[in-house]
Amino acid sequence: MAEPGRIIGVGGVFFKSADKAKLDAWYKDKLGIPVGEYGATFPWRSADDPNVEHLTAWNIFKKESDYFDPSPAPYMINYIVDDLDAFLEKAAAKGVRIDPKRENADYGRFAWIFDLDGNKIELWQPPAPALK
Repeated sequence: MAEPGRIIGVGGVFFKSADKAKLDAWYKDKLGIPVGEYGATFPWRSADDPNVEHLTAWNIFKKESDYFDPSPAPYMINYIVDDLDAFLEKAAAKGVRIDPKRENADYGRFAWIFDLDGNKIELWQPPAPALK
């Protein structure tokens, strides 16, 4: 088994729109994405353990949203990590810029880092049962 503190999948793709409702409808109508109040989710199974199910979230944010701040990008990628603390420790050792903010929710733990262009990257460690 690989050392803890690694990215194991794409947890979400998020981007902004000047007309969220219209773009939600376009994706639902034209591409068949089942867009709901919080976007859409796409379930998938782990290649390492097919008994473990993950999901990739997809959502459009209003143009005015500050959720991606201070990133200048109108999008944000979320990566699933197997061990958030181990990942952040490795990232810090490599000089990655890390947002001090943390979030804990019943659906997982979150942290944020930035790439060289200042793009915000969300890290998500799902609750333990999802990672078995």
